[in-house]
Amino acid sequence: MTPADLVEIAAIERLKYAYFRCLDLKQWDDIAELFVPEATCAYSAGAYSYDGRDAIVGFFRKAMGRETFLSSHKAHHPEIALTGPDSATGVWALEDWVIDTQWNLDIRGAAFYEDDYVKRDGKWLILRTAYKRVFEEIVPRSEKAQLTASWWGTGGRSSLPAPE
Repeated sequence: MTPADLVEIAAIERLKYAYFRCLDLKQWDDIAELFVPEATCAYSAGAYSYDGRDAIVGFFRKAMGRETFLSSHKAHHPEIALTGPDSATGVWALEDWVIDTQWNLDIRGAAFYEDDYVKRDGKWLILRTAYKRVFEEIVPRSEKAQLTASWWGTGGRSSLPAPE
């Protein structure tokens, strides 16, 4: 592996990190820019499969667009392989947590993503993204659980008082 290869791998890692940031912050226009127009996805072993960037982003908006749908996706342990000067594959471990205050549910899980990337006009983009769950659990939110901050409800500011 050359230093130039490491630069390309780092760019792909930043692409995937941006994907999760845009997903959790509901930045739909920004996330669209991370995909090629002909991108495909197969989330949860194909339970949610879409063809085309617009269909993928439409799914995000519909499934995750509510302010009551709070998510945190953490990807780590990237295994990136450059398969050509303008192509690469990646495997990522995922841990995710959703708080859905409308449905009074927590969803937690783990998965492995398998992605294909292409480089166009000097920029790495997602061609295909898919994950299969290692596990997923849905838990009713406890009456004792209290949400004290959210990006949308409180601007990310905690309502807990500062220690005196």
